[in-house]
Amino acid sequence: MRVLIVDDHPIVTSGCRAVFADDPDIELLEASDAASGEQVFLTGDPDICIIDINLPTVSGYELARRIRLRDENARIIMFSMNDDPVFAARAIESGAKGYVSKTGDPHDLLEAVYEVARGGVYLPSAMARSLAFAGPSLAQSPLAKLNSREMEILRLLGAGKSLAEIAWMVHASYKTVANTSSLMRQKLGVRSSVELVRFAIERGIA
Repeated sequence: MRVLIVDDHPIVTSGCRAVFADDPDIELLEASDAASGEQVFLTGDPDICIIDINLPTVSGYELARRIRLRDENARIIMFSMNDDPVFAARAIESGAKGYVSKTGDPHDLLEAVYEVARGGVYLPSAMARSLAFAGPSLAQSPLAKLNSREMEILRLLGAGKSLAEIAWMVHASYKTVANTSSLMRQKLGVRSSVELVRFAIERGIA
């Protein structure tokens, strides 16, 4: 089984190698950003993709979207430092079959790979409980108002990118990105692009 890990932190990648070291049937492929991740997906034909949400250019959400455009049956596990249930919900929305927090048990990742390889879906038990019982509180979270594409644009705004840069990075028109930015301001109740950027930074999205 070939497993592609897309993460820009060498320590994390090294830790993943250690987790899978005892399984001789797993071959690891590696990439450090969305562009190289998409290329390795095309050339390496992995069975499972483990994608960090916070990649250095476009996010793991965007990479997952691009991979699924190539193969709608791609088996993707999102990997993140953030254990907010909203992020897990957005990962599932983007087509991921699993979500694993980097702050959790390292063996969660191993279990996720085996479960997704069997055709199942995987969430750590604590995350699954959070989603199951979040109910109204999840719906009331400002982030819950945004879809995965809006969260991607918000993240890039928070990182200081211009609308034109974002349009190029997410393969969309300037008008589409500008309209999305305006819609996000309405959804989040902020009045300006500056407040939108501040929201992204304060929420740890950037």
